[in-house]
Order: sequence, then structure tokens, then C-alpha cells
Amino acid sequence: MQSPPPLPPSESDPASPRPLRGLARWLMMALAVVALVLAVAGVILPGLPTTPFVLLAAWAAARSSPRLAGWLEAHRLFGPLIRNWRSGGRVSRRAKRSAAAAMAVCAVLLLWLSPSRWGAAAGIVAMACVLVWLWRRPEP
Repeated sequence: MQSPPPLPPSESDPASPRPLRGLARWLMMALAVVALVLAVAGVILPGLPTTPFVLLAAWAAARSSPRLAGWLEAHRLFGPLIRNWRSGGRVSRRAKRSAAAAMAVCAVLLLWLSPSRWGAAAGIVAMACVLVWLWRRPEP
């Protein structure tokens, strides 16, 4: 027997934000959908991150659509990312390794294709800073 779908965040957690109204709600919904599309593209395309877009989609959905927020949390691929982040900013080791591999590929591409070595160096330094921050995050 299938378990009932999870309650939307606004109903299961009294501390979660209440959905916005009017134009702000629709703008947040659009942001959630665009972020979700980018997250799905990140699953397929190397170099495009998935986790930040999933987290952005969950944040925007919690403020615009409890139904979409509940679906994201119950999703077999995206749900664990969201739950880990909400439980103390945790990032799985697999996600860290995937991000490191994707950034390494991007760094090689930057060095190979960039007309400016300074531009490539700036991008690589930025990715290195993000990697240091990411690897310092706790793991679930």
C-alpha cells in the first residue's frame, strides 16, 4: 500500500513560510519553475549544477505553491537534497564529488577555450573557493 503524500511545508511545519499572494506569488512560482528546469538540465548536462537550483526551487515553491513544494520534497532525486540542506546545511559526499568533478571539467575547458588566461584564472579561483566552502559543509 502506498503511503500518503507528504503535507505541504506550510501544513506540516508551522515555522515554514506562508505562501505569498498576488503578483509576488506568481513571480516566486516562475522562479521555482525556472530553477527546477535548470536543476533537471543539471542532471543531464555536465558542468551545470543541480543542487543549488533544486534548493532555489524549493525555497521559491515554499513561498508560492505548497503543492509544488510538497512534490519536490517527496521526489526521489530532489527530496533528499532538500531534506539534507534543511537539516543543518548538509551536503552528501556524492554531491560533493560530483560538484568537484564537474568543476574540474569546467576548469580544463576554461584553460583550453578561454582567450584570456586572467579570465580563466578568475573562474578557476571562484570554483576553488566554492569547493572549499562545499567540502566544509557537514555530511548527512
